[in-house]
Amino acid sequence: MDHLDELESKSIYIIREAYHRFKNIAALWSVGKDSTVMLHLIRKSFFGRIPFPVIYIDTGKHFKEMYEFRDKIAKEWNLNLIISRNKEADDLGIGPEDKFKCCNMRKTEALKKTIKEYGFDALILGIRRDEHGVRAKERYISPRDEKFQWNYEDQPPEIWDQYKTKTDEKTHMRVHPLLHWTELDVWLYIKREKLPVNPLYFARKVNGVWKRYRSLGCEPCTTPIESTVKNIDEMIEEIKTSKTAERAGRSLDKEKIMQRLRALGYM
Repeated sequence: MDHLDELESKSIYIIREAYHRFKNIAALWSVGKDSTVMLHLIRKSFFGRIPFPVIYIDTGKHFKEMYEFRDKIAKEWNLNLIISRNKEADDLGIGPEDKFKCCNMRKTEALKKTIKEYGFDALILGIRRDEHGVRAKERYISPRDEKFQWNYEDQPPEIWDQYKTKTDEKTHMRVHPLLHWTELDVWLYIKREKLPVNPLYFARKVNGVWKRYRSLGCEPCTTPIESTVKNIDEMIEEIKTSKTAERAGRSLDKEKIMQRLRALGYM
């Protein structure tokens, strides 16, 4: 069994374990590379289908290419798509000038309302430990309290593939089947499986300079990095040698509040 097969096998085991253990589960999809790989793994786990809803948190601030990719893949993969949007943020005029308030209302509160509305007791997410410092503290199956908050200082141990799946009545779980993957692993797997890729990841000329997006987020808070990558093979080679952080294009002050957002119930 090669490296990608081992990664895939462990992820599928975690996905199937979660589906077996929890009564009402959903997947959270950002349309980025990681969560799209996650959806593909779920489809592999259940013979080409996803037997539960897929949630897209619509901040109203995403790139048009993200919405186009979402609608295309949702149709092709026959997703039961829930589009979650907190209209209160629009009504109050909350925008990116206050990044914490904007993210909290448009992402965290939108997600919490959707969890309550549908009564989900577990969510599958496509996060990786190497992507962000606070995500390195996560577990494959991680509990949230009755307010959907995450105590990142008190996480359950995971030993010998024994994961915490029992949850109190007033809590729910987050399931992270890609925690053990790296950014390079993701792109190698995308190449092997011939998966669709959002075009924002590939370079285009901006004011005469070739640039692309390394990580996708809201348009006002995400900037492209200089790069000439135009296909997956070039992407793989660039990542192998790059010293630029994966989330280098994300707003610095927003990155600093990531831990606060996640503690309040965001991804």
